[in-house]
Amino acid sequence: MSDAVLVERDEGVVTLTLNRPDVRNAMTAELTDAFTEAVDSLRGDPAVRVVIVTGAGKGFCAGGDLSWIQPGPGADVPSIRAKMRSFYPRFLVIRSLDVPTIAAVNGAAIGAGLCVAMACDLRVAAEDAKLSTAFMRLGMHPGMAATYLLTRLVGTARAAELFFTAKTIDGREAERIGLVNSAVPQASLRDEAMTLAKQIAANAPIPMGMTKRAIYLAERADLETMLEYEGLAQPITMATADLVEGLAAVKEKRPPKFEGR
Repeated sequence: MSDAVLVERDEGVVTLTLNRPDVRNAMTAELTDAFTEAVDSLRGDPAVRVVIVTGAGKGFCAGGDLSWIQPGPGADVPSIRAKMRSFYPRFLVIRSLDVPTIAAVNGAAIGAGLCVAMACDLRVAAEDAKLSTAFMRLGMHPGMAATYLLTRLVGTARAAELFFTAKTIDGREAERIGLVNSAVPQASLRDEAMTLAKQIAANAPIPMGMTKRAIYLAERADLETMLEYEGLAQPITMATADLVEGLAAVKEKRPPKFEGR
């Protein structure tokens, strides 16, 4: 596996670190391939309970490397479209994992880099991290599901403001408007993200994965659809050994030891 993405395991928590710090982890073909490979290697691994995504050095991800952009009149729009439509899912693959994912935004998260953070289920940002859509500043339409992800996180009016102005906000402001779950001092970011990850990892993995899917299904479903889903999903979890363990742990006043079965 390429060292463009570092993979570290701490019990049930896996940390993926984008590792091109000299260019604030800007996206290149090498980084794209490495990230896709790293995420795919975790799929279906029962030992993985939570995944953290972060960046090496002072940046989270500065977005697409500018050398990828083919600007100007006369550019071949169909070929560029094909390139972008094949590129987007390579980083958005993080959203397809069944386990919860956390973006630890340690520095600049710009354009498509911000989209990677938004594609994770939760976000913890350094208070001084810089976040921006940036697309308008470059003269291009947003990509990599930016309009979908940002609107759902902060609402239409806030998303419109961030897109139209292309302004940069820090982690504190991002927390205030709901773009990130929490903003913490830079020095404690990794510890805070790991604490959150281990808190999540201590819970039963089967209902965790099913609940993750339910949350995103609920974005496009009605009440009756969700009642139908829950009416199937809850009984499935009630037939697991982990439920027996959870009930026993409550009665015995001890932490449960879930095994994912």
